[in-house]
Amino acid sequence: MTEKYDVVVVGGGAAGLSAALVLGRARQRTLVVDAGEPRNAPAAHMQGYLSRDGMPPAEFLAAGREEIARYGVEHVRDRVVEAAKGEDFSVVLAGGRTVRARRLVVATGLKDELPAVPGVAERFGRDVLHCPFCHGWEVRDQPFGVLASSPASVHQALMVSQWSKDVRFFLHTVAEEELSDEDLRRLAAVGVDVVPGEVAGLVVEDDRLTGVRLAGGTTHSRSVLFVAPHAVPRTGLLERLGAELRETPFGAYPVVDPTGLTTVPGVWAAGNAIGFSEQVVHAASGGYRAAAAIVGDLLMADLDAAVGV
Repeated sequence: MTEKYDVVVVGGGAAGLSAALVLGRARQRTLVVDAGEPRNAPAAHMQGYLSRDGMPPAEFLAAGREEIARYGVEHVRDRVVEAAKGEDFSVVLAGGRTVRARRLVVATGLKDELPAVPGVAERFGRDVLHCPFCHGWEVRDQPFGVLASSPASVHQALMVSQWSKDVRFFLHTVAEEELSDEDLRRLAAVGVDVVPGEVAGLVVEDDRLTGVRLAGGTTHSRSVLFVAPHAVPRTGLLERLGAELRETPFGAYPVVDPTGLTTVPGVWAAGNAIGFSEQVVHAASGGYRAAAAIVGDLLMADLDAAVGV
């Protein structure tokens, strides 16, 4: 017979594990299906999470898996390839297993596609960064570069100036005339130097970034480069379930209520599955909210069935 769970959590990152912890403590039979692809895997440490500041992401997730196991939550390293809604949800795993669930939490996150500049992917999470809130303190007061991917990258250049007063904004494939007069005034006001010209690659010496090289041959001495990855939400499962998506500047994400409930009854989403800017602390909070809502939802469904509503 197909195994039945109260809840299947798709994704074993901060959001999924947080949801599983709450569900396990609420005595809901829960399965976490974890593909093992956390967004923050390139980073050596995670920051800004009260009591866990500076903790390696892998260590954080290992601790979470240990915690959910105390409450009988099952964790499997696998991938959900299909889910269909009937009386319950039928969930098919890549390994060949099929399970049933009364409710689903989709915490599949997103994938960062990096600019196609030689050296960027190899240094990402080390001295090529994307989030000053995640890494700004650790690289404070060093010479920063910001790689433009669109005129909107002006915002990133302005933001990182809070952590260093030596910032150069490399326009790369963005033409200088694409920046507004207001953009240029703001950049000048915070002391950000605008550098036209396409970036050809990075200069790395002794396994550390030392410069940014332009196609024209000029090299700018820099210790840190901020980039803006293209976010690719992992919404395939939600789309196949029929969830409504909303377009944002960072991709299409599911429409959710304050608890993470999608437009598909019985399906919640949390973490980077609902937005580009969800940090680890936000993801954990979102998983908690979703799980608490599910516990109440299952209770009321059982009570309605018992009294014949």
